[in-house]
Amino acid sequence: MNGNIDTMQQRMKLQWTKIERKTEKILGEIGSRSPHVASSGQYDDMRLDWWTSGFWPGLLWILHDVTGKEIYRSAAWDWDFKLEQAFARKNNFHHDVGFQFLPTAVMKYKLTGDEEARRRALFAANFLSGRFNMQGRFLRAWNQDKTGWAIIDSMMNLPLLLWAAEETSDPRFRQIACAHADTVLRHFIREDGSVYHIVAFDPDTGEVDEYLGGQGYAPQSSWSRGQVWALYGMAVAYRFTGDIRYLRAAQRVAHYFISCLPADRVPHWDFRTPNPSNEPRDTSAASCAASGLLELAAMLPAEEGRIYRTVAIDIAFSLGERYALLDDLDRHGLLREGTGNKPDGQNVNVSLIYGDYFYVETVAKLLGWQGKVF
Repeated sequence: MNGNIDTMQQRMKLQWTKIERKTEKILGEIGSRSPHVASSGQYDDMRLDWWTSGFWPGLLWILHDVTGKEIYRSAAWDWDFKLEQAFARKNNFHHDVGFQFLPTAVMKYKLTGDEEARRRALFAANFLSGRFNMQGRFLRAWNQDKTGWAIIDSMMNLPLLLWAAEETSDPRFRQIACAHADTVLRHFIREDGSVYHIVAFDPDTGEVDEYLGGQGYAPQSSWSRGQVWALYGMAVAYRFTGDIRYLRAAQRVAHYFISCLPADRVPHWDFRTPNPSNEPRDTSAASCAASGLLELAAMLPAEEGRIYRTVAIDIAFSLGERYALLDDLDRHGLLREGTGNKPDGQNVNVSLIYGDYFYVETVAKLLGWQGKVF
């Protein structure tokens, strides 16, 4: 057993060394850009109110926390300020403020004690709580005409509310987060552990109007990244609340996810397409799954959690040795073959910043990092 652990550590240390080298190269080239996707070898510069704007600084904060290097801290420092400034302009911020302010303001406050970061994080938590629909007991996802839409991704934004509840001793944040999580238990997670992406509610009555495929193949299909948002999000909800229903839901989704994985442990973008073997992979779903499975394993007795940790390690090895771009210093991105939105034909077989972020989070955890972002 010790030999296996030592071998795993050696392989992860090698990946980590390459992650540092590649990240510093990318940082020197993109400067203050907000990367989302690298479709032609170079990361783009997405607007700050786009849902992925927190992942690059979050990646840098993890690297700083693990290594103590000032280069990462300096590059990450102003991101919560920039996000706050974007709030003061015309914008399209929505339920994903958790993805944006947890890896920036909350992480910065935890690591440095910066009171302005705390204030900005609580501002975002108040904004998110204002999206709660009382009749349907859900957080409204997007803006414009989608007044009754809730999506599985919101499970990963709940930690912002749960952190705010602990930080302020105000139970309202926790009550809203738990109400939404309970709605996910009732309406999103199917009996077999598969998950709907979008549930459209009547915003006035709270009744379910319809189920939508969203970024999955079809309403009744199984979008792999959606599975992971549910898995990781429910595990974190359990960590904050101790509600056993959330833990069991995370396990049920995890068992379904694991059962659907191909031999190399990196999922296709949807598990229920007519011919999945011919479909694109999604390394972002894989990296987030690995981190979420490690989270789940850590909250269980060693014997019970071993299956989740073992699969997480298998995914990390596969990503690092089959899908990583760590030795290619001419192209941006840490992982290839991410799939953003296959039904719309957007960002297929590309590097995605959230895939890179969760890959770094996974490797850091396997090397003993005890920090928490989500």
